Amino acid sequence: MILKRFYDDKLAQASWLVGCSGQALVVDPARDVEPYLRAAEEERVKITHVTETHIHADFVSGARELAERTGARLLLSGEGGADWSYGYDATLLHDGDRFEIGNVRVQVMHTPGHTPEHLSFVVTDSGADAPMGVFTGDFVFVGDVGRPDLLERAANLAGTMEAGARTLFRSLRRFKAEVPDFVQLWPGHGAGSACGKALSAIPTSTLGYETRFNWALQHTDEDAFAAEVLAGQPEPPMYFAQMKRINRDGPPLLGEHRRPPRLSAEKVDELLAAGATLVDTRPAAEWARQHIPGTLSVPLGKSFATWAGSVLPYDQPFYLVAEESHVDEAVRALAAIGLDAPGGYGTPDVVDAWADKHRAAGILHRVTPAEADERRAQGLAEVVDVRNGSEWAAGHIPGSRNVPLGRLAGRLSELPRDRPLIVHCQSGARAGVAISLLRARGFTDVHHLQGDWAEWSRSGRPSAVGDTASAG
Repeated sequence: MILKRFYDDKLAQASWLVGCSGQALVVDPARDVEPYLRAAEEERVKITHVTETHIHADFVSGARELAERTGARLLLSGEGGADWSYGYDATLLHDGDRFEIGNVRVQVMHTPGHTPEHLSFVVTDSGADAPMGVFTGDFVFVGDVGRPDLLERAANLAGTMEAGARTLFRSLRRFKAEVPDFVQLWPGHGAGSACGKALSAIPTSTLGYETRFNWALQHTDEDAFAAEVLAGQPEPPMYFAQMKRINRDGPPLLGEHRRPPRLSAEKVDELLAAGATLVDTRPAAEWARQHIPGTLSVPLGKSFATWAGSVLPYDQPFYLVAEESHVDEAVRALAAIGLDAPGGYGTPDVVDAWADKHRAAGILHRVTPAEADERRAQGLAEVVDVRNGSEWAAGHIPGSRNVPLGRLAGRLSELPRDRPLIVHCQSGARAGVAISLLRARGFTDVHHLQGDWAEWSRSGRPSAVGDTASAG
């Protein structure tokens, strides 16, 4: 039996290949299918089956793409009811179904709660009379479980998260009762994913270990579990709702990777004059020193895809500023969340060319905690905290307004335009993205709190706790 794990740091997302006797199954593939094709060639197996545990909310599934490229049998959940049925052809799986990959046996277990259609795949190696491991997807993580609130908070299906929490509790009870505790757990996410609140960076675990140390598997009371699993979940990025629709209806097929055209400084200037969206992927410090006004700052790092999905519209063309050596990385990361085919890219010298031509450039203005404290106390500025609601509730600047970065694009109307905005997050990364979005959307007097919440809290300045004003 062959087992390989693939991990996307930008999405904190894991996918898996299991093979035996020349055949292979890929579970929860990302949209960029090249790594699976290379791995299959290296291991001398043919990808004969492709599946996924559920309709994903945080990335575009590569299941359809991979099945198309390989001719593999596409296996998808037939559970969850009419609202969560796939909109494209596949062999549907139900609780208790079995199939084989060479001599490896795979049993389907319906494990709803995170989503209604969620499946887990119990794997038994050839000749064994007990399972070796389970592909748990977003059901059980190392240290956590999949959040049951996304349908309500991301897809706007009111009244679903309480029911989802209780369904999840019952799925966990069944899982512990039917699966041996020595079985390995192979989850679909690690630390940094917004699909849970306490995920570990450790890639795998066992059911026995999680039963002992995972908070969610220790609960015996359904009401207490439901309350705890719903409390303190991070704000889901705006693009999650798009992912649910795309993955349910059928992601467009990409084929082989194509690099967008390189744009001249003159072309970039022409596009900006026409109101085009330009995404600057340079490090935040470089954008702060000099940038083209109106551009969105989304640094190419671990959180690039999440932040891009939070601030970029899905129904409008966009263009990139990126180092030549980083263009393909940025394009693949954007395609992973359905932001396909940017219209082109300019290298960082287009920023210098724009500044030289227009004799001006955007810069990021910072205010010290002392200045911010004085202005907010006098009502001369609005302090905007773009951290998650749970972070804000644990401690925040008195009188500040909490609008998490993942929700900022949809809540701009809540912010005043008649006085300066002083924006901060925990240590500066999210605030830089937020400030670029605000300026691009016409907020002209926006500043960055020097040192952000980390410096404010260290300075001993006033702070407040609680979530009674989290909506501002």
